[in-house]
Amino acid sequence: MGRAFDWLDKKFHIKAPHKRFLKRRLPEGLSYFYCLGGAAFTSYVILFITGLLLSQYYIPSEMEAFESIVKIQREVHLGWLIRGVHKWSATLLIIFILCHTLRVFISRAYKSPKELNWIVGCLTLVLVFASGFTGYLLPWDQKAYWATTVGTSMAATMPVAGRHLMYLIRGGMDVSGATLIRFYSFHVLWLPVTMAALLWAHFHMIKRQGIKGGL
Repeated sequence: MGRAFDWLDKKFHIKAPHKRFLKRRLPEGLSYFYCLGGAAFTSYVILFITGLLLSQYYIPSEMEAFESIVKIQREVHLGWLIRGVHKWSATLLIIFILCHTLRVFISRAYKSPKELNWIVGCLTLVLVFASGFTGYLLPWDQKAYWATTVGTSMAATMPVAGRHLMYLIRGGMDVSGATLIRFYSFHVLWLPVTMAALLWAHFHMIKRQGIKGGL
């Protein structure tokens, strides 16, 4: 990796203008626990790449969604591998970001002046769960259908606006093709874009405020 980066530096001169970003002092007391955020970000990048590949064959249609998944699994070259990597990267992202959040809480790195960064991280965690929930419906099989039915029904238990919220999530009173399109839109567009913006803000604040060591 070092040789490859040196080759790129000779062509594009990356090190000189980004010296402050690439070479920074790190506080004492850091350990591998401080790599959990980077591991979560790596999982996000893998999810983004594999999701782009899967979107070339997936059809978000009530009549064709399940068949397109079967095609990816059985006919598309290495489709089963790409889908498997996408699925396990999603699982690892949830694990890593939960562990990262726990590490930040234990080390009290959420205190001033990093309280805003803590809020951004918590919002990112919520979006990760939302992304997992919306992606669960996309295979459009019996398991996904009934899990989404139960999950979205919970919104109806909220007082006053519960039924309206459920209608908004489903795109109707029942889980249908409209729900599939709505979940697909959130899963591949709204949630990834919003998450990317939050991650940019998260990393920008870390760069400005530094890393708190001592765990």
